[in-house]
Amino acid sequence: QECCVCHQRGATITCSETGCDVSFHLPCATRGGCVTQYFGLYRSFCREHHPHQEVEAVPEEDTTCLMCTDPVDNHTSYSTMVCPACQHTWFHRECIQVGAHPSLPGDHRFQCPACRDQNAFLPEMLTLGIQIPVR
Repeated sequence: QECCVCHQRGATITCSETGCDVSFHLPCATRGGCVTQYFGLYRSFCREHHPHQEVEAVPEEDTTCLMCTDPVDNHTSYSTMVCPACQHTWFHRECIQVGAHPSLPGDHRFQCPACRDQNAFLPEMLTLGIQIPVR
């Protein structure tokens, strides 16, 4: 199979959407806007079929990522996410992914960096393809 991102052969991940035959390499997924869910059935989705946030929050003007302080998009997107609980904490996909992999060993509870919600935040991040190590 040809990878939809790098166009090289050997792509072994196929979109889980019924009827979609788009394939990609696992390392190419993030670069190509694809999502791999690292829980349950370990499903993967191409950029056209990946899950989106249902939250209809819009960031205020000049909103920045809580983690890197760079500006975020003016809406939710593949690269810009919002906490589903407080709906005012915005961050980049890459930044929250780094936050999901702590450098210090021990008890790690992945939560919104601002409101500290886990109940809505954790399942949403898993669904959107953030890889959260189980400790």
